[in-house]
Amino acid sequence: MSSVVDAIAAGARSESDVWARALRETADWDPVFSPLAPPVLALGLETIYEAYLVHYGRPRLVASPDGDEAVLLGDYLYAQGLVRVAEAGGVEAVRVFADLISRCAALRADGSDGDGAAWIDAARALGGSPDRDAIARALALHSARVAP
Repeated sequence: MSSVVDAIAAGARSESDVWARALRETADWDPVFSPLAPPVLALGLETIYEAYLVHYGRPRLVASPDGDEAVLLGDYLYAQGLVRVAEAGGVEAVRVFADLISRCAALRADGSDGDGAAWIDAARALGGSPDRDAIARALALHSARVAP
């Protein structure tokens, strides 16, 4: 298990018994978009991505028992991720993620595709320069998590 997943889980455990109970016994963890961005942002990016999966897909680390709790857990993870991004990348990185979250929410609300491309655009805006193979791997992992 990576230090990223361990840090996300430790934060959830320390924050709330509710979030601690939502953690899976065994995480189904693969980093998805963090390999495309600067390593300093990996923890924040994967925390935000886990939040996205809680809201729109199949999370890797958590399993929330009901819809209302899932919404709150996703929001908690978004907030935690943005705190981590602010610490690692400053205001500009937070802006990139705020734009990403907004763009993806709009795509989901419209029933449109393109959320994977939005994550790749964000990784590039953060200073990442992923090659085609890394992008293809990230998109395949992402599609497996958000496909119906």
